[in-house]
Amino acid sequence: MAAAYDPNNVFAKILRGEIPSHKVYEDDVALAVMDIMPRAEGHVLVLPKAPARGLLDIDPGALAALILRVQHVAKAVKTAMQADGLTLQQFNESAGGQVIFHLHFHVLPRWDGVALRPPGAMGDQEKLQAYAKEIKEALKPFEG
Repeated sequence: MAAAYDPNNVFAKILRGEIPSHKVYEDDVALAVMDIMPRAEGHVLVLPKAPARGLLDIDPGALAALILRVQHVAKAVKTAMQADGLTLQQFNESAGGQVIFHLHFHVLPRWDGVALRPPGAMGDQEKLQAYAKEIKEALKPFEG
């Protein structure tokens, strides 16, 4: 039996505005924020507003709408960060590497010859704020 969704997880609190974040994008479907422990400069998380623990329990219609936002944000991240490419990550359950049990996608800009940093180090808040501003400026209107 699958574990139940916990409405008090950190991402649910961010969605409700109880925890501050550096917002990049928001609409009725998703919120995109800077990862506070970035593995690359410009690392963004895209969260559904739907209360889903992971990929396997989100409503398929909500997932379809979410992935359009992931793509939209990813295009802006690549442009704003002048990246050579992107890595998209999504983990499910502890055995799959998931740490926070609210579905989310990692959008990591990548550059040739630059490795990802190891997980767990806090990012510089001023840099995160500056990257959020740059990415917001690169966002074109969403046409879903």
